[in-house]
Amino acid sequence: MKKILIVHTGGTIAMSEDKNTGEVRPTSANPLALPIDSLQGVEIKSEDFLNVPSPHMTIDLMMSLAHFIDQEVANHHYSGVVVTHGTDTLEETAYLLDLVLKCTCPVVVTGAMRSSNELGSDGPPNLLSAVRTAMSETAHNKGVLVVLNDEIHTAKNATKTHTSNIATFQSPQYGPIGIVTKRDIHFHHAPIVQEKFHLTSLTKKVLLIKAVAGMEKEILEAVCHINMDGLVIEALGQGNMPPETVAPIEKLVTKGIPVVLVSRCFNGIVQDTYSYDGGGRQLKNIGVIFTNGLNGQKTRIKLMAALEETSDLLKLQEIFQR
Repeated sequence: MKKILIVHTGGTIAMSEDKNTGEVRPTSANPLALPIDSLQGVEIKSEDFLNVPSPHMTIDLMMSLAHFIDQEVANHHYSGVVVTHGTDTLEETAYLLDLVLKCTCPVVVTGAMRSSNELGSDGPPNLLSAVRTAMSETAHNKGVLVVLNDEIHTAKNATKTHTSNIATFQSPQYGPIGIVTKRDIHFHHAPIVQEKFHLTSLTKKVLLIKAVAGMEKEILEAVCHINMDGLVIEALGQGNMPPETVAPIEKLVTKGIPVVLVSRCFNGIVQDTYSYDGGGRQLKNIGVIFTNGLNGQKTRIKLMAALEETSDLLKLQEIFQR
């Protein structure tokens, strides 16, 4: 008999739509029900850990969720865990769990784009697919998974790509690693590397900014005066910045503040290809850290985790090339 823990944190999957005003908001009780009759050989326990919209999710709440899951699995020996979550920040919670969870059973994060009483609500089928995935023996050793719309994605690569479409979660460049069918769970490839940080808390402040054409140096100069532990920049193209921004970036690096570069493109990785003023080669030479394909919001979380272990810029560069 499989034992599955469902941990609810709120979000649209746990909300209802007011038929008079059209407003979608949290309800006092979780309206989500799982069609248990369609599952055999499973014992399910549900815990209402939180009931918040996903924009209200914080790093501290994510870490508390990780601790809760590890404790529950250790105490009750669950075969797998499903987390229901609002979609706006689902990918960040899933990725943080992927980095810090100690438990080795499958952990699956899911959500919904339509509230529980909307026509065509995707909450129940997504939850069912997530539970079935967490029950599957083939889901082991693949890290935290994101399951929506009958697709299985890694927490590292899944991202929300559409504001309202139920097929919003995609893994740009890589695609899903599996699918959910009526009869089975099918994986067609698996991650090669799984990263873990042995942490009890995340205390570092890391900012995220996005580069644009003609970006004013005053923006980066203002950032230099903020009390922070690290900065992530979504740069242009392969990792280039407007020339006026180079001096304040170099100032931050000189002060010992790690500056990590990602691309604002949703495909590809940053590289030190261009050697003009503001080009990736110049930025690399002044000590900017280049990532290996993560998006900005996940890079922020990874930098927060990495800074709990080291502030050495060379070691951080190695961590971000994994």
